[in-house]
Amino acid sequence: MFWIVLVVHVLLGLGLTFLVLLHSGKGGGLSDMFGGGLGATSAGSTVVEKNLNRMTILAALAFTFTTISLALLFDFG
Repeated sequence: MFWIVLVVHVLLGLGLTFLVLLHSGKGGGLSDMFGGGLGATSAGSTVVEKNLNRMTILAALAFTFTTISLALLFDFG
């Protein structure tokens, strides 16, 4: 069980890194490549950016869950 959670944790870490890098900064980012900058208004973000935010939050929550699971599963001795 420990090794399964560890593999999932590593994959979530890599995925979370990728998702964070896709977010646009001050002048746009990689999310603009997928249409994120086409209809951006100052009042809100685009659909692509909102979906990217949701995926990032879900990945962060799953990463937190696997972190706590690993802490509980790890045998200190």
